[in-house]
Amino acid sequence: MEEQLLNADSLAGVHWQSPWQQLADRVLAGHRLTRQEGLQILRSPDEELLEVLAAAYRLRRHYYGRQVQVNFLINAKSGLCGEDCAYCSQSAVSKAPIQKYPLVSKQKILEGAELAVAHRAKTYCIAISGRRPTDREVGLLAEAVAELKSRFCLRICVSPGLLSRPQAVRLKQAGVDRINHNLNTSARFYPRICTTHSYQDRLESLEAIRAAGLEICSGALVGMGEEDEDVVELALELARLEVEAIPINFLNPIPGTPLEGQWRLNPRYCLKVLCLFRLAAPKGELRMAAGREIHLGPLQPLGLYAANSLFVGGYLTTRGRDPMEDFQMIEALGFEIVPDGVSVPP
Repeated sequence: MEEQLLNADSLAGVHWQSPWQQLADRVLAGHRLTRQEGLQILRSPDEELLEVLAAAYRLRRHYYGRQVQVNFLINAKSGLCGEDCAYCSQSAVSKAPIQKYPLVSKQKILEGAELAVAHRAKTYCIAISGRRPTDREVGLLAEAVAELKSRFCLRICVSPGLLSRPQAVRLKQAGVDRINHNLNTSARFYPRICTTHSYQDRLESLEAIRAAGLEICSGALVGMGEEDEDVVELALELARLEVEAIPINFLNPIPGTPLEGQWRLNPRYCLKVLCLFRLAAPKGELRMAAGREIHLGPLQPLGLYAANSLFVGGYLTTRGRDPMEDFQMIEALGFEIVPDGVSVPP
């Protein structure tokens, strides 16, 4: 008997969808993910992982097609921080052997922008350590941003710590597009990782950023000992805040930090985390960030079926992998990089 091949006509009467595709349909129609649905994603059997990824990819493809946005980060002020964030190598309680230096010169920031262009980045991220910037530091950042905006077609994201509304307005006026301030985890778990400032302090900074007319970048740090419920609560909070960008960091337990021995993640769970945040905030720029190299490992390509953005080159005090490997990964998937920030002719 001749084998019958599947075609559009033979499938015309087939309407069955997996529960995950049904969930994707509802989200596309405007449904907001519930706490229970979020927990079901994180606790889904590994045998269903590809189905969960396929549902996340429905949303990623709908809003972003085949595009991947590349981001490049400069650590413009390192260490010298009085906060006690347990995960951070730059904190007051860290014994990690890192470089420590005050805010770098405007020239160094401009040189970083040139590296961002060389790394095919669309967004250049400028991070400084510390609880909050001084007005002097905000002025120096504003001056540097104004000049690099005149020279490069880059979107600028600044990660300054806690920020007041006047400071946010000053950065907005200079040409900053977006401010990063990660919530990292749930309000319930936050006191377990930091006591020198509160979750509410971070929320108030996000309110100041929004009030200044800036886009918000705020994301997660997964793997610190939190429960599934904490990850879901954060995803729903960021969706409620309608943040424009959501970086997903997976804890790199840096020796010398209080969380140096915290190894709880596996690649399959990390992929489910990415799917959770895509289904919770379908329109967000979902970014694979720090820790992806060590926790996703060979499964990193699958992460881009949920995420549409990634950092290349490195992070605050840790290195990433060779950017060429990321470019090859993107190409192998059939995706394309959002056009880079080419220099503006003088």
